[in-house]
Amino acid sequence: SLSQGHCHYSGYIEDVEGSSAALSLCSGLRGVIHTEGTSFGIEPLEGSTSDEHLVYRLEDVKTGPLSCGTPHFHNHDDEASPRKPTDSHVHNITFGQAGSHLIRFNYKKRNQTAVREEMVQIANYVDSMYMALNIRIVLVGLEIWSVQNFINTDGSAGEVLGRFTQWREKELVHRRRHDSAQLIINKGFGGTAGMAFVGTACSRSHSGGINSFTNNNVMSFASIVAHELGHNLGMNHDDGRNCKCDVTHCIMNSGATGSHNFSSCSADDFEKMILNSGGRCLLNIPRPDEAYSAPFCGNKLVDVGEECDCGSEEECEKDLCCEPKTCKLRSGAQCAYGVCCKNCRFLPGGTVCRSSTDECDLAEYCNGSSALCQNDVFKQDGHPCKQGQAYCYNGLCQHYDTQCQAIFGTKAKAAPELCFKDVNSKGDRFGNCGYHSNGFKKCESRNAMCGKLQCENVQSSVIFGIKPSIIQTPIAGTTCWGVDFLLGSDVPDPGMVNEGTKCGENKVCLNFECKSAEVLNYDCDVERKCHSHGVCNSNKNCHCEYGWAPPFCEASGYGGSVDSGPTWNDKDTSTRDGLLVFFFLVLPLLALGLYVFFKRNELKRRFFRKKRSQGPSVKCAVGGVEDESGGRSLSPTYSPPPAANSCQLSIKPRDGHCCERNLRSQYITECMMGARKLFSQLNTSHLSPTKDVYGNTPISLIVLRFLCAI
Repeated sequence: SLSQGHCHYSGYIEDVEGSSAALSLCSGLRGVIHTEGTSFGIEPLEGSTSDEHLVYRLEDVKTGPLSCGTPHFHNHDDEASPRKPTDSHVHNITFGQAGSHLIRFNYKKRNQTAVREEMVQIANYVDSMYMALNIRIVLVGLEIWSVQNFINTDGSAGEVLGRFTQWREKELVHRRRHDSAQLIINKGFGGTAGMAFVGTACSRSHSGGINSFTNNNVMSFASIVAHELGHNLGMNHDDGRNCKCDVTHCIMNSGATGSHNFSSCSADDFEKMILNSGGRCLLNIPRPDEAYSAPFCGNKLVDVGEECDCGSEEECEKDLCCEPKTCKLRSGAQCAYGVCCKNCRFLPGGTVCRSSTDECDLAEYCNGSSALCQNDVFKQDGHPCKQGQAYCYNGLCQHYDTQCQAIFGTKAKAAPELCFKDVNSKGDRFGNCGYHSNGFKKCESRNAMCGKLQCENVQSSVIFGIKPSIIQTPIAGTTCWGVDFLLGSDVPDPGMVNEGTKCGENKVCLNFECKSAEVLNYDCDVERKCHSHGVCNSNKNCHCEYGWAPPFCEASGYGGSVDSGPTWNDKDTSTRDGLLVFFFLVLPLLALGLYVFFKRNELKRRFFRKKRSQGPSVKCAVGGVEDESGGRSLSPTYSPPPAANSCQLSIKPRDGHCCERNLRSQYITECMMGARKLFSQLNTSHLSPTKDVYGNTPISLIVLRFLCAI
């Protein structure tokens, strides 16, 4: 927990739309206030004996000339993202989350409590900057290296960044759930203030950044952290783009200006990353026990002891689930937030809350008792995909053809191996295996398939909305296409072969080298562990096919895993009951009706001919008297039958029609008797021939009566 009774707070200025504030009361009043394009800082006046404080505009603070080490490019399309295709649809991100883990080297053996307070203060300031984009930054972990560094910090900023992200993937990812990790180090890298990978917020291998903290101005430094974290969230530099900024320079300017405002370009970049499924993990709302912050009802974060938090009373006016004064659920509400919450009620178990996006990805489902979706899992790294031609890596099936199509269009495909070996042996910007201290690194022959991507059958040269540098190399009758996005060594280049790509039999690309696939540590025996009815997920648990139940896919069930949530709602039987009624009642009756309809003539001949020939004679008085055989006598004598009815006794002209009606009625009666006999022979129902179990006339008899009347 935080020291000094939780002294860090965030909020806004009452009645000022778009304002935000982050304040600390730990040792005097200090913090930042953002309003109407202007940011103010407040801190205790040094040397004052009467608790005086200094208030100033942050843009007036002068800092040394520093820049971001992530190279920027001149975008030829202001609406384009350098890593994802554009999307014209409007998408409103109402509440994003970016859980951040801060790693701080303890400079000069400073008091760890003071360092902790300083880092929480920085996270609070960064959160206040992102509020304008409807993004919340939640500090979920803080690690202080007080004895030694766990990575080598020598070398360039790019080299340190690479070592840090590798350490994070190996050590930090498994400790605590987080979306991005930022290393704060008291070391300068020339004029570089920080460096980070772009659009990698949910990546296990590249979601991180480094930040050079060489002075004691916490507020200015918070802008650097916000900048590098912005890169992880898909934001590129504003330089050379037609961006709208309310101040002279915004946060994502390549120079460390100390600004606390985001530009329109930053908002667009983040939106495009979300639209292209680049921020799936940002929907994972931190649990109350994960947030490294002070509990406060009204901060829109569900803290320990709270059931919900919709903000101020004004913001909660339209919230039907949460009580703003107590941060408790309203009467009758089960939940107030989360992808598995709708209309204040939990979504039924088995509802998909995170769909699969790749053949190496696995879907997650609501469990029916929580508003939160299960943690994102995917097939274990190293699982075969694309009919054994590739491996799963970080939830994606990595293959040369797929990458070529993503860059050059759907008809592109990987060039022959000869292209990779020839081009990547040169060691220049168009063919290399990464960098070393002297520049581009030539690929050894065994690593050539892990250098610059080479494609053929290319039909488009505008990639991701921009025009990169493209080189065409004719080799052995084919044209090898390569690309350079001019992003430098400090961001993952889309023109390099993706890590995890299969570069040979039992070989995989990692760090621009073609290594044994054993480095992926794939140890899943699907036959023994999952009984050949499932695959292993990233937690090494079986994810079962439909028809088999976790955890080991040996018993019947509905599929899924212990990590995915239930794929079927056992409590909701409406679908099952409906199917039973349809298949065992409606469908048989429908089949019977159709059978009788199409066979009605045959049935008439089969069941009614004998009875009609043996039935009693019917005599009519009008126009003569019918004889026993049904012929008409010319005698005018009237001779009524023994059981004459009123119709037969009638001597009016219409009596001939009346007689025909009696014949028709007799025929229908005989038809029904025969149909009942048929119904009994077919043995299609156990119901009474005249009434069902509820005392109603069965549908089958209604159908038969209709057919007999035809």
